[in-house]
Amino acid sequence: MKIEIEVISNEIIKPSSPTPDHLRHYQLSFLDQISPPTYNPLLLFYPADGDVKINNIEKPNQLKQSLSEVLNLYYPLAGRIKDNLFVECNDEGIPFFQAEVKCRLPQVVENPEPSELNKLIPFALDDAEELPLGIQYNIFECGGIVIGLCISHKVGDASSLFTFIKYWAATARGEADHISRPDFISATLFPPINISGFKPATGITKEDVVTKRFVFRSSSIELLKEKCSPASGSLENKRPPSRVEALSVFIWQRFNAASKVESRPERIYSMVHAVNLRSRMEPPLPEYSFGNYCRIAFTIPSIDTGEENYNLASQIRDSIGKLDKEYVKKLQKGNEHLGFMKEQAARFLRGEMVSLNFTSLCRFPLYEADFGWAKPIWVGSPSLTFKNLVVFMDTASGDGIEALVHLKEEDMAKFQEDEELLQYIVPTKC
Repeated sequence: MKIEIEVISNEIIKPSSPTPDHLRHYQLSFLDQISPPTYNPLLLFYPADGDVKINNIEKPNQLKQSLSEVLNLYYPLAGRIKDNLFVECNDEGIPFFQAEVKCRLPQVVENPEPSELNKLIPFALDDAEELPLGIQYNIFECGGIVIGLCISHKVGDASSLFTFIKYWAATARGEADHISRPDFISATLFPPINISGFKPATGITKEDVVTKRFVFRSSSIELLKEKCSPASGSLENKRPPSRVEALSVFIWQRFNAASKVESRPERIYSMVHAVNLRSRMEPPLPEYSFGNYCRIAFTIPSIDTGEENYNLASQIRDSIGKLDKEYVKKLQKGNEHLGFMKEQAARFLRGEMVSLNFTSLCRFPLYEADFGWAKPIWVGSPSLTFKNLVVFMDTASGDGIEALVHLKEEDMAKFQEDEELLQYIVPTKC
């Protein structure tokens, strides 16, 4: 449904204590430098508690006060990004918007329209320049609220955003002592280099992209996993595919059918999966390590005789498995990977490569963000600024998966009507 909002206030929230002088210059890492200049958004939906007046006054004040405390630890978020090189941690603070939404919360949750959800976040997603973070507190007519967050991809990945939210919520509840503090050592592990000749903004687009949300129940996912599993009696030592692997195979096949990728045999067609490197380092990094610790695994699908679905799932697994400790060691040198990224960007710009990109936010603690009044009833994402992108998120019940699919308008028109796709997704409510 269409969403109408009115911004009623805009404040700047600063750290409650000044950042020490020795922390005023936060160096970006190599992985920060090559990350796209976009925002990673997230929307947390909370139900009404019966007292709209309290919602309007006490809750936003509680959020602002706790946010001010949290920025003492997450001090780069209150600074300003400079020249894709460093953050000037000058305590200028972050924007905190309050907006009134001209509808009831259930109307949005029951049938969310990704492009309309962009109205509930503070920034345009392709406008990540100096500001590392922004918050928008949205109040619905029923008293329900949505907290919309945007973190610049230049300073942190999705995992960094989730750990920030976790600490912020614990601070609001008065339980921050039980949460690990962040560390900011990414530039030590991945030293910055000269990236001239590489444009991090490659691939960002706002035109001709349609975003749709498709929900897969657990029963449908199990059926898709079976289709990607080895035949009975063969390959006994191989583990069955994961939920994300099976869904990736299925959506890739339906994307092929919609876009007819085989019509351009001279092109390279690939599947790209974002991979969290924290657990793949030596020694492994804790989840609260702040920064961009994420790279991509390329799979160029090949079809062997026999078990096509299983083979493709295995190819995805093998590609992701190559991002191991040895890969990270090479990545830390920077220049070799930069050359690879320049080559891939050039292929993309020449139209030689078509990729379907996958990001999974499943298994992250999205639904644990309790600021002291309740856990969210739904966690969602607005439409992002890339085409041929699929974002997986757990459903509120935890047993299904939502797929946020971004495609060219002509491809989406065919994709959303694909008969096989429609057999596996939850019907959209009118």
